[in-house]
Amino acid sequence: MIRSTRAGRALAVAGAVALALTACSSASDDAGADEETTGGGSGEPLRIGTILPVTGSLAQLGPPEIAGVDLAVKEINDAGGLFGADVEVEHTDSSDAENASVATGSAQQLISSGVSAIIGAASSSVSKNIVDDITGAGIVQVSPANTATDLSGYSDFYFRTAPPDTVQGDVLGNLIVSDGASNVGILVFNDSYGTSLRDVVEGVVDEAGGTVVYGTSGEEFDPAETNFATIVADAIASSPDAIAILSFTNQTPSIVRELSAQGWDMSKTYFVDGNLQNFGVEGDIGFPADTLTDAQGTLPGAYPSEEFQGRMLEIDPELKDYSYGPESYDATMLVALAALKGGASDGETIQANMAAVSGADGGTDCTGWEECKALLEDGEDIAYQAVSGIGPFNEANDPSSAFIGIYQFGPENKYTFSRSEEGEVPQG
Repeated sequence: MIRSTRAGRALAVAGAVALALTACSSASDDAGADEETTGGGSGEPLRIGTILPVTGSLAQLGPPEIAGVDLAVKEINDAGGLFGADVEVEHTDSSDAENASVATGSAQQLISSGVSAIIGAASSSVSKNIVDDITGAGIVQVSPANTATDLSGYSDFYFRTAPPDTVQGDVLGNLIVSDGASNVGILVFNDSYGTSLRDVVEGVVDEAGGTVVYGTSGEEFDPAETNFATIVADAIASSPDAIAILSFTNQTPSIVRELSAQGWDMSKTYFVDGNLQNFGVEGDIGFPADTLTDAQGTLPGAYPSEEFQGRMLEIDPELKDYSYGPESYDATMLVALAALKGGASDGETIQANMAAVSGADGGTDCTGWEECKALLEDGEDIAYQAVSGIGPFNEANDPSSAFIGIYQFGPENKYTFSRSEEGEVPQG
């Protein structure tokens, strides 16, 4: 189910910078989902780790994601922290699936540090490499950006604040069709992120009476590919009237240059969250002016308000965009609220209360740490109003609903917000 809104939701947050983690956390055997909130309970300090892309093919997502975590931690600590102590956070690198040992090492580092929750990874493929180690250790993992459909319900300890590809793929497919395309080409890499999203888009196009003329199963390209001349030529030869690029940022600039060189009308090109960025007209990823004029892209999450953007910039003045910053903020807030509700900071307590504080069982709407904390301390159930616009967790630990933003490129090869669509996340 999709409904359009040009305004999105009103978003309000507070914010700035994060701190380092030391020592180990201990579990409490007395807390659980059915326990009434203890207010300023006797739990150990909450220690959170992150595994987010500082390097690799999704490195453009690292700064806003890290800033989102740091913003939430700063807000909590400015209000007195949790259980009488500051929330602590340790940041580590996830890199990408081509450098899997980086995330594996980061996961082992954080497990040894005794964190109770880990925010990350951004890449679904990276999460698949580390999720068993993390959740098997009784640590809650909350990804702000995983979208692969086969991660739905993966573990009781795995959550995400980004919707599965069923939502973005539906919006993207309908966008392409509504723009008048009936023969669609898809340049997709052979990665679980790309193929999962491709399958949803293909289903939408087929259902609308169109055809995916290139990029169906068996026509993916290797994630390590660097020469796209033949791939692009084959796609254009299939006579598409739209082309979607489903890849990460390390492949996308080369693909765009090849499409342009071979005469493709770039206004009929579509990007997704894995490669949507402000390319500009200079540098290694820039293109000549007007290269991407009127091309479009989709990005999960409600469009962040100017207030939220301003507070993010207080954390990191160098931010160039805000992709998955709201989702990272929400992930951190939900973890802390779950610990508060359960009265302890161990992973089992957090896991048992995540759905409840998200509003899965109803409760009083609340925004931000101070308002939600006050309600919990008064013994009330809460429904945390997510900055990213997601609905409460469903039984698969996915958001029950989410916004997908639609963006359009201008002459300087930078994108601006056009509108957003809200979709419900199917289960089963």
